Amino acid sequence: MISYKNALKLLYKSKIKIKSEKILLKNSLYRICSENIYSKSNYPATNNTALDGFAINSIETTKLKKNKYAKFKVLKTLVAGDKPDIEKIKKGYCIEVMTGTSIKKPFDTIIPYEESYVVKENNSKYLLINKKIKKFNHLRFVGSDFKKGQIVVRKGDLIKASDILALKTLGIKNIKVRKKINVVFYPTGNEISNKEFVPLWKVRNSNGDYIKSFARILPIKFKEEKILKDNDEKKFEKEIKKCIKKNIDIIMTIGGVSAGRHDFIPKIVNKFKTKYKFKNSKIRPGKPILFSKLNTKTVFFGLPGNPISTAACFRFFVLPFIFKSIEYLGTKPIAAKLNSTFKKDKNFTRFIKGVLKISKKGFSEFSVLKGQESYRIKPLLISNVWGQFNQGKSSFNKGDIIECHTTFGVNFL
Repeated sequence: MISYKNALKLLYKSKIKIKSEKILLKNSLYRICSENIYSKSNYPATNNTALDGFAINSIETTKLKKNKYAKFKVLKTLVAGDKPDIEKIKKGYCIEVMTGTSIKKPFDTIIPYEESYVVKENNSKYLLINKKIKKFNHLRFVGSDFKKGQIVVRKGDLIKASDILALKTLGIKNIKVRKKINVVFYPTGNEISNKEFVPLWKVRNSNGDYIKSFARILPIKFKEEKILKDNDEKKFEKEIKKCIKKNIDIIMTIGGVSAGRHDFIPKIVNKFKTKYKFKNSKIRPGKPILFSKLNTKTVFFGLPGNPISTAACFRFFVLPFIFKSIEYLGTKPIAAKLNSTFKKDKNFTRFIKGVLKISKKGFSEFSVLKGQESYRIKPLLISNVWGQFNQGKSSFNKGDIIECHTTFGVNFL
């Protein structure tokens, strides 16, 4: 039985190559960027005003005093989207501007409406000023958000809605992303059913729907095949060969990898000679687990059948392998203080369902939930992270620092 640390090393060595493709930016949500994306231009593209008011040349106010007003004729009104070119501006002029209006020389500062004193004379408007006005008031400067050539999205980033907003703003229409990784999986066992109403001795195929839900937030194509029954040994071998022929990236089963009379999965998988493989790992929950690299393009994962064991093995074996293959930068674990004592078998790594909160003092704190058995689903509903208690230590004290992992392997903050 391999340690979890060594299992990860083997998985990373076994990664498969996923090619890239160019797609429309609008279709890129939750895809993995496969090259650095640089800004093609400055943003904002020009200096522009941050509010409504009047644009003036600040140097014309340097000698103004409280007891004497200077008059600035309002030349015209410009709004966001108007071309700002005004030729040969003489002294003593200003322009009325709305938020977002491009500002060009000689104007270099804005007086807001609420600080303005405007009068009308002979059908003209005049701005009266009796004090020195600072340069660059209420201006948004060219390139202050993004400069031309600056990295906007990194290679290996998961594209979020905010990335699409930024890239669209900068005029980027197409981006290069990793192709979606193809996963075919088979629920196994006579007890598993896809029917709405099942007798008490049957089990609904909830694991399949749980795994497929990841496709909504990760670049994975899942295809669920028909349930493999206890006597479908020959059928399964044919299915593996068919998947290999189609260059499926990952073949996966749920259940059927233990040592029971009808657990034929390991026997069939072992027929495919491979350099990289392991059966079982020193983790809880998550027994049994089977991994095998069938060839350079296809790997196999055999997951356990208990719901929480399935969830844990998918999260801590399958997802790390997928992330490595698609070169996703991923998210780092969150360090948190343990809220209570915890004991486990020293020889195993435990993944514990728990709740991560920020304390009043601003520290991340992890609370272990009751009911950690692999058949109990309720604690998974309450939890927001998995706490990792590493192999080599049996007792953990209140205040010890542990690593916590998000349920889906990503966060969207």
